[in-house]
Parts: sequence; structure tokens; C-alpha cells
Amino acid sequence: MSAAVSAEIDVAVEDARWTSVAPDLEAFVIRAVEAGLAAAPEAPEGEFEISVLLTNDAAVQDLNRTWRGKDKPTNVLSFPAAPQPTHPGVPRPLGDVVLAYDTMLRESAEQSKPLSDHLAHLLVHGTLHLLGQDHETGEADAEAMEALEVAALRTLGVPDPYAAETCTE
Repeated sequence: MSAAVSAEIDVAVEDARWTSVAPDLEAFVIRAVEAGLAAAPEAPEGEFEISVLLTNDAAVQDLNRTWRGKDKPTNVLSFPAAPQPTHPGVPRPLGDVVLAYDTMLRESAEQSKPLSDHLAHLLVHGTLHLLGQDHETGEADAEAMEALEVAALRTLGVPDPYAAETCTE
């Protein structure tokens, strides 16, 4: 992140199973989100806030059904906040990232990667979505987003998740 950027990252753990993923889960989540922000070509300026919710498949399925019309769980959902006027000293909401423990655990096992690496990847992925990146708008956009993810993950010491991809997200 540039010096002009100040991010308040709120982490809520709704499913206690997440606490086994990293010794200091909140710090881990914050580092991954900050890596995503730093990798973004156009990070927002000023003070802003991102909320991260670590929950389970049932909660994510409900959100996915309500907001995307898809009645199934998914690994991560991103909800960018609507543009809002800025007020000095008040962080501007950038959006919310919600992750499903059950789906992420299953995917990390299927892909033979540590759950912590998969979590870091999808936190970066979700953060990039909050900043306008979209892998569903075409192959070029998907490749650009993947390159940003790989660059961010490299700063965290996480291997390229696409190098030996066994399934798509």
C-alpha cells in the first residue's frame, strides 16, 4: 500500500474452526488483505475499511442465494461497497469479503495445499474483487487478476496457486 492509503481491516470469526488455520489468525488475515491491496494497480486513496467474515458453508450459501441467485456454497464472496462521500477522519467502506470454511477445507485437500495458503490466496482474490478486478469478464481479465494474485502471494511466501492447478475456482 502506498503511504497515502490507510486501511482498517475488521476480522470477524463466526466459525471457530478457522482459529486452527494460523497461530494469529487476525494478523494473518490482515497481512493477506494488505498484500492484495499492495498488488492492485489502482488501490484506493485515503482512509478506508474492509470487513472480513470467516464463516461456514451454510452462511455463505445463504448469502450466495440471496445476493447472486446461486443456491450453493462457494469459497469466497466479495461485496464491494457503493461509492460514498468521504469525510475527514472517517474510513470509507471498501466492502466485505466472506469465506466458507467447509468449502475451503475441501478445496485445499483436493488441491494438496495447506489451508493457510488457500486462505491467503482467496483473501487476496476477494480483496482484488473489492478493487474492481474481475476474472469472469474475459480471459485477459482473468489472466491479469491471476498475475496480481501471484505477485501478492509471493510477498507472503505462498507458492503460485496456478502453477499446478488441479481445479478451477
